[in-house]
Amino acid sequence: MARTLLEATCKAILNDLKIDYSNKEDIPKLWARCSEALNLSPSQHHETVFKTILGNCTSIVANISSLRNKLGDAHVDQPKPVRPKPRHASLAVNLAGTMAAFVTETWQAHK
Repeated sequence: MARTLLEATCKAILNDLKIDYSNKEDIPKLWARCSEALNLSPSQHHETVFKTILGNCTSIVANISSLRNKLGDAHVDQPKPVRPKPRHASLAVNLAGTMAAFVTETWQAHK
């Protein structure tokens, strides 16, 4: 659900901004399009602290996307190397919520 929240948020923003994307694009690519359109891409900033924070945001989004594939129930081809605990799910959901809220608030301010 954390990954779905990020995907839905990115697509809603891109649709509103009339930015084309492919349905085959993964979450990191959708996030990159959103962040660039909203001036949230690390490359759009000169201050080291903002570049670092925004880069870490990008990393969080990419890794939440990876969690579903590596540890979630999306693929069952082999036993999972790690069994996530409820606290791991809580972390992923809370991080996704924070990222979705941040990009949505930026989008609203952008309008």
